[in-house]
Amino acid sequence: MSGHSHWSTIKRKKGAADAKKGKIFTKLSREISASAREGGGDLTSNVRLRMAVQNAKDNNMPNDNIERAVKRGTGGDGGESLIEVTYEGYAPGGAAVLIQALTDNKNRTVSEVRTLFTHNNGSLAEAGSVIWNFERKGVVVVDDSNFDTETLTLKIIDAGAEDFKEEDGIIEVYTSPEDLEQVRFAIEGEGVNITSSEASMLPKSTVPVEQKVVKQALRLLEELEDIDDVQQVFTNGDFPQDIEE
Repeated sequence: MSGHSHWSTIKRKKGAADAKKGKIFTKLSREISASAREGGGDLTSNVRLRMAVQNAKDNNMPNDNIERAVKRGTGGDGGESLIEVTYEGYAPGGAAVLIQALTDNKNRTVSEVRTLFTHNNGSLAEAGSVIWNFERKGVVVVDDSNFDTETLTLKIIDAGAEDFKEEDGIIEVYTSPEDLEQVRFAIEGEGVNITSSEASMLPKSTVPVEQKVVKQALRLLEELEDIDDVQQVFTNGDFPQDIEE
């Protein structure tokens, strides 16, 4: 994809570390609850909920946690009312930043987001400033050194995959959001290990992050992701390859 940047790889590694600490369960629970509130608690008719639950299972979230999150979303467990909000801004150096959050207090969340932008020499922007440079795509991450790349790619293309990227034994498969599930099923049919599958916001084009602001820009993105209310952080900043280390 033209919009791929090393931030997706960095996020994946960070997500694995967060999962080990159990930190990711809170964000997964919130997405499940929001999905259930929006479309109901029936997995067969609620695609968003079905994908949220699958993502939770991919991250080894216990079934009891998943069931409680669904009940909170449908009003059966006295959970808080969560609002979906999107923030836009610029990292130091000018890379666009898109933030998706679920919160029960918008004033608290926007204050935390604004503070991090200010402390890291970035800037919070008006709605619509950067979102035009992103498009919603399905992303399936395959982490399995035993697959036959040629056979797998033919299968996923037939299932609706639009593009893919292979790096260090990991394949990121890109689809339209509507084809995400069937592409995942095609990959599972090959007996290949899937790390995650979710709807994402990919940049249509990227901008290089200059070396002098790389660490500060990366720190901003990581600190934004660490906010409890923030679900996802996306950027069109293209980081140097060696920054992943």
